[in-house]
Amino acid sequence: MARKLSVVRARPDPRIARLVDDYLASCRARGLGPKTINEGYGYPLRSIFLPFCADQHVTEPSVLTSKLLDRLTSQLLTDGGKRGQLSKHSVDSYTRAINHFLAWLHREGEVNAVKAQTPKLPKRMVDVLSREQIQLLEDAAQTERDKLLVRLLADTGMRLSELASLRLSDVVNRGRDGVYLHVRGKGERDRMVPIPGVHRRLERYIQHGRPKDGLGDHLFLASRRQERGYAPLTESGVYQLVRTLAQKAEIGKRVYPHLLRHSYATWSLNRGMNPITLAKILGHSSLAMIQNVYAHLSPSDSYEAMAKVLLAENGNR
Repeated sequence: MARKLSVVRARPDPRIARLVDDYLASCRARGLGPKTINEGYGYPLRSIFLPFCADQHVTEPSVLTSKLLDRLTSQLLTDGGKRGQLSKHSVDSYTRAINHFLAWLHREGEVNAVKAQTPKLPKRMVDVLSREQIQLLEDAAQTERDKLLVRLLADTGMRLSELASLRLSDVVNRGRDGVYLHVRGKGERDRMVPIPGVHRRLERYIQHGRPKDGLGDHLFLASRRQERGYAPLTESGVYQLVRTLAQKAEIGKRVYPHLLRHSYATWSLNRGMNPITLAKILGHSSLAMIQNVYAHLSPSDSYEAMAKVLLAENGNR
C-alpha cells in the first residue's frame, strides 16, 4: 500500500529544497502576488513535492523521471489528502504547479523535459444566477451599502478580494469617458473597470450613505461602529452577507461572491461581448479562463449562440 504523503517524516534534500526556494524567488521577481506564490506554488512544492522527493530518496533533480512523477499523481489521487482522497481538481492544481517548477528546472539545465501527469477532469456544468435572481438578491438587502455590494459583484465581475480592497480614491470620473473603478487585481495587475449603470448610486452612497468616521479610506465599511470608528468591511463579511441574502431571497442554491463573477461572465458572453474585452474587464491575462466560462453555458445557451453566428453568416452571403 502506498504511504500517505501527509505523514511523510523524511527530510527533503537540501539541494532540492534550495531549488524550490530559487524558483519561488524567480516568481517574486516576475511580479507574482504573495498569495499566488505562497498558495499557488509554495504549498504544492513545499508540502507535496518536497516530501514526495524525500520519501522517494530523490537527492538530485536529474533523477526525476515521468514514471516517478506519475507515482506522485497516483498517490495524490488515492491518499494524498489529510482526510483521504483528494479531488481530481485539487490534484490537477497541484500537479500543474509542480510542472511549472519542472519546466523552470529544464530551462535552468537541471532536468530533462519531464512532467507529472495531470488527471483527466470530469466535465461539469457550473451553475450561475440569472439576472432575475441577482435582482432578488439586491431586493433582499436592507441597506444601500449591501445593495451596492451585490450590484458591483454582479455588474463588474470583480473578485471578492478586489471588492473588499476598494478605496474612495478608486472611483475615477473621466468625464465624457465615463466613471470607472480602479481595481487592484491578482499579480498586482491593476485595471480600470467601467461602472456605467451604478456610478450615480455609488457617488450618492459616498456623499450621504457612507459613515464619515471610517478607519482609513476604504470604500465599504463594516456595519457596526467600533470605539474609534467604522472598520473596513472584510472579505468574510461580504461572503456572509451574500450567503444570508441568498437565504432570505429563497434562491434555492448555494450562492457565494465568485458565483456572481461567473454569472457576469456568462451573461456578458450571451449578450455578445467580445471575449477579449471581457477578459480585460475581469482581469485575466489570457483567454484561457474565458474559454472555461463557455463551459458554464447551458445547452440552450450554446444553441442560441450558434444560431446567432449562423444567421449572421447567412446574412452576409
